[in-house]
Amino acid sequence: MKKKKIVIFFIIFFCISIFYIYSKFYKKKSEVVQETDISEEATYNSNIIKDINYSSKDADGNEYQITAIQGEIDYANSSILFLTGVKAFIKIKGSEDIKISSDFGKYNTNNYDTIFSKNVIVNYLDNKMLGEYLDFSLQRNSMIISKNVTYANLQNILKADVIEMNLKTKDTKIFMYENEKKINIKSKN
Repeated sequence: MKKKKIVIFFIIFFCISIFYIYSKFYKKKSEVVQETDISEEATYNSNIIKDINYSSKDADGNEYQITAIQGEIDYANSSILFLTGVKAFIKIKGSEDIKISSDFGKYNTNNYDTIFSKNVIVNYLDNKMLGEYLDFSLQRNSMIISKNVTYANLQNILKADVIEMNLKTKDTKIFMYENEKKINIKSKN
């Protein structure tokens, strides 16, 4: 009986020792990872650019100018910039100018596609659209504004989930995500 107790004691002692050694090794490994994260963060901040201004003109003669208070280059794709304090001015050939502003943006320097987010404001003629998200693409000739969308002109105020506009034809689709919900239109008169 004494031998059995001694064997059990050594097995328990051995397991506790292995657990202790493993926990010490694992703790050191996690500390190294934390140090690496800190050094990467310091390097990551070095890609901030102040006072951004991009201008471009496509083959159709459309002009696109975007400015931002600051931007940050995406490490995974250097043609992507994450912007803060964004303003865009779009001159589409044969059409009126479009002005866009937002708190944040994601700009592709290769194709000029831009995603505007948070407090998005679009001004076009006497029309004003407000929303939280705007996907703008010269390549697709489209502008899709969504999330808490309000559209106002001289006569009406409209609330919807999504407004989609073809930049060339100015055809506009206004809709809700759920079929049960209706677009809310109020007359200013």
